[in-house]
Order: sequence, then C-alpha cells, then structure tokens
Amino acid sequence: MINIENNFNSPLYVDTLYQGINSFQWQELFDIVEKKGFSAKRHALFTGQKINQSENRAVLHTALRNLSGSPVLVDDQDIMPAIQSVWRQIEQCCNKFVGITDIIHIGIGGSDFGPRLVCDALWTDDSLTKTPVNVHFLSNIDSADLARTLARAKPQSTRVIIVSKTFTTLETMQNAQSVIKWLTEAKLTKTQISNLLYAVTANTSEALTFGVKDENILPFWDWVGGRFSVWSAVGLPIALKFGFEAFKKFLAGAHAMDQHFLNAPIEQNQPIALALTLFRNQLKRGSKAQAIIPYAQSLNLFPTWLQQLEMESNGKTHGLDQKPVEISSVCIFGSAGTNSQHSYFQMLHQGTQVVPVDFIVVKAPLSDLPCAQEHHRQLIANCLAQSQALAKGFQHPTDQNQSYSGHRPNTLIWLDKLDAYNLGALMALYEHRTFCLGVLYGVNSFDQPGVELGKKLAKPIDQALANPADAELLEVFDDITKSRIQWFNQP
Repeated sequence: MINIENNFNSPLYVDTLYQGINSFQWQELFDIVEKKGFSAKRHALFTGQKINQSENRAVLHTALRNLSGSPVLVDDQDIMPAIQSVWRQIEQCCNKFVGITDIIHIGIGGSDFGPRLVCDALWTDDSLTKTPVNVHFLSNIDSADLARTLARAKPQSTRVIIVSKTFTTLETMQNAQSVIKWLTEAKLTKTQISNLLYAVTANTSEALTFGVKDENILPFWDWVGGRFSVWSAVGLPIALKFGFEAFKKFLAGAHAMDQHFLNAPIEQNQPIALALTLFRNQLKRGSKAQAIIPYAQSLNLFPTWLQQLEMESNGKTHGLDQKPVEISSVCIFGSAGTNSQHSYFQMLHQGTQVVPVDFIVVKAPLSDLPCAQEHHRQLIANCLAQSQALAKGFQHPTDQNQSYSGHRPNTLIWLDKLDAYNLGALMALYEHRTFCLGVLYGVNSFDQPGVELGKKLAKPIDQALANPADAELLEVFDDITKSRIQWFNQP
C-alpha cells in the first residue's frame, strides 16, 4: 500500500489510500504485474534493448538524464559520450545567447508540450536566476499563433530554434518558412538569418539543406520518442531561460525518479502504484477517463503534456501480439485547481461515470506575496476536501440531489516545492507510469501509427483546396469530403 510515509527514496510523496484497495487486493495487482513479465521489460527499457518493436528501436529517454555518465549501450555502442556532447552544446548556447531579446521555439507535439510546460512552471521559482530573454513557443499552423508570436518579438535580436525529429513535420516547417520570411522583410540578410537559426533534430542533413549552420545543429536520436524528448536538446529553451544549472537540476530530478523506479520494491514503487490503481479502475469500474488536477496554477499545462504522453503512447486497439486488446488508454483531462472545481467537478462527484482523479499538490507556496500563506492554506484545504468528498461522499436523509455516492477513487501526489528538481521527478513519474500501463495493456507504448493516416490524407485535400478549378483533383474523395472542399472553395 503506497502512502506519503512510504516513498522509498523518491523525491515525491504518493498517497493511494483513497483508492479503496486493501492489502489482499494490492497483492493480486502485484501478481498481475509479475505475470506480465514486468521486471524483464523494465530491465529492457533501461538497457537499450529494442522494445519499440514496430520501429525496431531502443527507447532510452532515461539515458538523456543519466548524470552519472555510466555507460548505456545501443548496438554495442556507448551513447553517453554523444549525450554529454549535446549537454556541452546546450551550455555553450547559454553563454552565446547574450543580448538576445527573444527566442522563437518552433515545434509541435512532443517538441512543444514538454519545454512549454517546464518554462511555464518554473517562473515561480525565485531560487532561479531568470534571463531577460522572452521565450515564444510557436506550434499551431493556424496563422493566428504565428501572428501573436511575431507581434511580440524583435527580429534584429531574435534567435529561432526549429525542433523536428525528421525536420519534415508539416506544421513546424511551414511556421519556420514564415518566420524566415518575417526576418527577410525586416531587412536581415541571408547570412544574418543563417546565423540566428538553430535546429534540434535527428535529421542533420535536412537541417543543413534548410540553411541551418552545422555548428547550430543540436542532434537527438531515433531512440528518443518525441513525447519523451524534453530531456534532450528539445529542452534548450529551459536552459536559455533559467540557466544550464537549472536544466541539470531538472535532469537530476528525473534521474532520481529513474533510480526509484529501478530499485524500489514493487509494493513501494510509485510509478507501478499509479499504473495499477488506474488499471484496476478500468477493470473494476469501467473507467474510460482520468482527471489530473494540479492544485498549482504553475502546473496548469501538466494535464496537456500528459494527454500526449499517455494517449499517444497507449491509445491502441491491438497489442504487441497483433491481437485486439481488452483495454488501453483512458481519456486524460484536467486543469488547475481550484478553477477546475467550478468547471467539471459536478460530474466527478455526482455523474454516472466513475472518473478516477490524481491530485497534485505543492507543500510550499508559489509566491512570496504577503498574503501567500493564507492563499496557499485555502488552496490546500480545497484539495484535501475534494479528495475526501470524492472518497467518502455524503448521504442526505431526504434529498438525493444533495447526496454524494462517494467511493470515487483518487490519489494524492505531494511535492515539497515546485522547482526544477521536483518537476523533473514528477514528469518522470508519469513517464514510467505510462510504460507500466503499456506493459499491463500489452501494447507498444513507443509508436504512434494512428496519427499517420490523417497526415497522409491532408496532402491531396490541401492540393484540392489550393486548386479549386481542377475538378479532377476531387475525384479521389468520398462524397462528403468532396462537398466540404467545394463549400470551402466557394467565393
């Protein structure tokens, strides 16, 4: 049974006592884990075995935060020297970006969610020496996102970081081209533009062809999945905004969670506990969704980051054996408390669906205002009250509309404070939970073929939209899509 007094050297505290699971039921769950071959699969994750079977790749985001430098082998080659070389590049960038007012970070999905979350979360950490540079995250291909970014940046003192594993991602490359056009219109020369472009990619040749100078390319590798990549050079904006030492502390927190995940006994292992509680709620209660509620405004983007991590990893209909799976990823949603209490908590308490909740709370206040302690006390009181109300409920003697069924499972996760170290540990905790759930579901958590069909279909549709006079382009579409294209192209 996992509670806040039993964390086995984890930086965080996990309390599952309101999950309503007794000791016998926990043991049944632990037996399921072992029958799934969990220990061997965890070992394979950390040792560079090619557990991403569909793409024949290792999965080694944990190596990106291996600050011990101990060897990690992929195809009999130690990858740590290459990782350490990128650390040096990141540190050099921190020293080079002097006098810069703006950084435009262009990426989408895993190239955006992680660094955006971290930069948003750490602004309240007064122990960090924040640089005056403004970091702008540009992801959506919607021109409104581009317009808002460009309106805030100064072209003469801007640096542009283009983040794409393949360097062919449609949204990212379109946005990059438009930013370059903006720089050109601001009278920057081709040489000046080339000097301010940086790339984070596994496809260095494509970045060179695009016009990024060789010394401005920071590599990452095919054994790093996009949604697990914030620990790589994808996290460059974190270092540029908060300093390289803060970035290292972020890695250190994740590394500490890695060590907990590797070494804690199964009955004290926090990622396993989080996975098992959700898995049990899916099996026993038919849960189709989970709410992630951080009672910290600075973590408002955490559920968004987790949506991709969990649903892109484990949202599968077929398993590693090619057979249909019984269950896979739930729908993840959430936002910061207490705002969320005034949004969907009515459904959480009295709706017909039982939606398990993870509450995330920070022990220390997140500001130094004179009223901070009072605000924080009320924030924590609300969180603990909601957790109790979900679990215990209340039966009104005469009015069922005033009754709460209770028995709504929830977990409480405590951070001593919200800093780079603890944030790294929190994000790694959920990464490992996702891995554990993948083992329980029997799916490959490290590919995402479901996103490819829509991308493929978008190309001929875009061509038809761009050439309304060419009727032949419409012939490949079904009647509904054809009518929609025709409607859009009407004057």
